[in-house]
Parts: sequence; structure tokens; C-alpha cells
Amino acid sequence: MRRMAFGCLLLLAALSGCTSRFVDFAPDEEAVYAQPVEEVWPQVREYFASNGFALRETGGVASLETEWREEFVGSRIAGYWHRYLVVATPEGPGHCKVVITRQTRSANTALKAAGSELLWGVDGRTEDNPVGFGSDVAFKESLRQAGGDAAVQGESQQTARDLVMEWKVFRKLAPVLAQKARKSSDTPEVKVTRDADIECGVPILGLGKVVRPGNVVLMGELHGTQQVPHFLSQSACQALLQGVPVTVGLEVPVENQERLRTFLHGAGRPEDWAKLMESPFWRSPYPDGRNSEAVVWLIESLRKLRGQGLDVELFAFDHPTLEGEAREEAMAKTVLEVAGNASKRAVLVLSGNLHPRQVKGLPWSPDYRPMGLRVAEQLPRVFSLDIAYKSGTAWICAVDAQQKLDCGVKQAKGRDNGERYFVHLFDGRNGQGYHGIFYVGAVSASLPAVYHGVEPAGDAQASTPPSQPAR
Repeated sequence: MRRMAFGCLLLLAALSGCTSRFVDFAPDEEAVYAQPVEEVWPQVREYFASNGFALRETGGVASLETEWREEFVGSRIAGYWHRYLVVATPEGPGHCKVVITRQTRSANTALKAAGSELLWGVDGRTEDNPVGFGSDVAFKESLRQAGGDAAVQGESQQTARDLVMEWKVFRKLAPVLAQKARKSSDTPEVKVTRDADIECGVPILGLGKVVRPGNVVLMGELHGTQQVPHFLSQSACQALLQGVPVTVGLEVPVENQERLRTFLHGAGRPEDWAKLMESPFWRSPYPDGRNSEAVVWLIESLRKLRGQGLDVELFAFDHPTLEGEAREEAMAKTVLEVAGNASKRAVLVLSGNLHPRQVKGLPWSPDYRPMGLRVAEQLPRVFSLDIAYKSGTAWICAVDAQQKLDCGVKQAKGRDNGERYFVHLFDGRNGQGYHGIFYVGAVSASLPAVYHGVEPAGDAQASTPPSQPAR
């Protein structure tokens, strides 16, 4: 309970703080309609039907549930399924609100909590009810075994209230209802560039406070997890749908830049995959997590977003042949070359969490100048975020007792702040040179891409991975 309370306080802190209002991508207040439920509900139903969702309603109640819909259709890596539960309820005399809950399921296990493969609950079977109809266990088992288009059981899932979607619907319906929408200086202005044809998962709290045009966000990660690339993919997607062009930087050797650019602008054909993955980077004898399967998911998701007309770019910035501060200087120079020409874009740069620091000195080198400090000295709006996570596993390379490099799945100890992704900014830069954290929930290891022998490893004819959700 104490952990849960701390998590709630931290989330509230992430949504407050500055006296001047910063509008987040994920609003922190509800949309309230100035009409009763019976006037609003027909328009809500029409909104979802006109945006291509198959839906079913509950008789006599203002609620509906959409059927599962696949996003990133055709991608065996970035694809996922989602649906909405929509309920309209009275909110004072003559007013109402529409509560929208999103459920997402994916072949990607990034959202899979420990123990989620188990069925927790009371077995409801009795002599009179041998199948346990109506019990929690029976319901979960039905989801696990269901086929057709009524249910999807993936490797991971996430369910949360979607305030962004609620405001999208509100902004769309207010003119139709021929009433002036509630306005105030504190009303979140959720910009809508698309309605429901592209979905980016559960909104990341606090993201919009840093991912803005002209900002450079240096993200210090724990290599080798499924969650960090997934977080970055959803961050880019959610920013793009707010009309913010995004450039993503990966700690990949700069020699791979042309391969990344070609793949990003390509159609994802077998020959495109082969050209991307033939690089020695993906086949290192000491894979340290930067060439993981999850990183491939990230690259593929950015390609799919660009293929749908969104303005996203990708660049490599690592110089692995250099060491120490020479490497930091070269990395900073590459980031500055890209960010210096991207004043109208948000630049998201992912690296190990030593490089983004904006203070001089390390325990073993008091004069050490990391990449983040060098970039911040040249550009005005550079934010450094450190990773925060709940305990789990990661693919980590470490020196063993025999002074040999040992790479594999290791335990990663973190702090529990819930399951939902968020960004939290401090009052200022802390002693480690960070302006805040990005939280990714419980972490799980992502193995090197070549270990799985699936599409990203260069085998274009490989079969669909066994983790593909049933439909």
C-alpha cells in the first residue's frame, strides 16, 4: 500500500508543479458535456461507427464496446490490437461525461507483467455448474481460448482510461451538438491531427511537457529491455499525432546511418530487412542490449508510422571505435549536427544512462564531460531524463569474476511506481545531471535479435513467431 501511495503521489507531482500551465498530451481533467446523456450518446455512437469500429451496445444503458481492431496491419513486429469500452454517465443537472477505457494487446511482451500467464482467482466450478460459468477464472480462460474476431489473447496487455481519446471525441462532437464547449485558461487543448485511424497505446503521462518542437530529450536507458524501446515507440507516435515532427536517435554505430535511413523510407520488403540486418552491429559476439529484438520492434514501428504519412526521422550517433571522452565528444557532435537543424522538431535521443548526464565528473574521473553536458552547452532546450523502472530482468553485459565479459539475462532491481508509463520532471536539474525520469514499469529482458531467427534477423521467409496473438 505504501508503494501504491507513493506511486500516486509521484504521478500527481508529474502533472503539477509549474505555475505557468504546460499542456500535456495526456490531459489531467475530464471533458464534461453541457448536454444530458440522451443528447450526447447518439453522437458518441456515430463517432465510433463512422471511424471504422465495429461495435456492440448494452441495451438500455449508454455504453458500447468496440470489437478488436488491428493497428500496423501486416507487421509481424509492430502490430497490436486494441478496443474501447465507452460509457456515458450523468455529471450534474443537464450535463454528462463520456468515460473511455482502452484495452491493448500485443505480441510484444513489453506490457506483460510477471505472473500474467497464470490464472488468478477462485475456481467457480461446482456440481451444478461444471464449467464454472460466471466465475472470474472461467472468464479469463475463455479469453485465453477464444478465437474469431470477438477476442484477442496476446503475449501482453494493458488497460487504462484514455483521457486523450475522451477529449478527441469531445472536441469533435461539441460543434455537432451546437453548443459552446466549456473553455477556460486551464482547459487542455488536445490537438487532433488524426481521429481514430492511428492509435498509439495508453497515453504517457507528462510526455507533452518535454516532447515539443525545438526540444532535445536525452533519455538514459538500461540496455536490453523490452520496455524502453516500446516506451520510445509510443512516445514518438503520440507526439506525431499531436502534430510534432519527431527525430529519433539510437546508440547505433554511425556506419549504419544509411541502412537506417533506407529502411525507414522503405516498404519493409524482404530485401529491405536483409539490407538492414546484414550489418555486423546486429551480430556482435558481445551483444549488450542495443541490438535487441525490441530495438528492431522500435525501428519497424517508426517505419510504419512514416509509411502512414507522419513526419518521423531516425539517425545513428555512436562512435564505438573511440573510448572515454573522445567517444562522448564524437557522439555529441553527431547529435548537435542533427538537432541543430531541427528547431521545429522534437529530437529524442536514446543511450546508456551515463551519456545524457549534464554535469561534469564521474566517481572514477572528476573531470569527465558526458555527451549530455556537451550538447547542453551548445543548445538552449536540452532535457536529460534517467530511466526508472520496477524490478525485473534485462539482457546485460557485465564483467564476471574471471574478468571476462558475460552477457545474458540478469536481474534488474528497481522501484515500484505502478504499471503505467509516465514522465516526471524535477524542480530543476539534480546532482546527477538529470531533469527528470521516464518510468517504464516492470522490465523484462529482450534478447539479441539474431537469437530468435525471426524476420528481423534477416530470414525474410521465417514463420510468424509463436507469440503472435490468436484472433
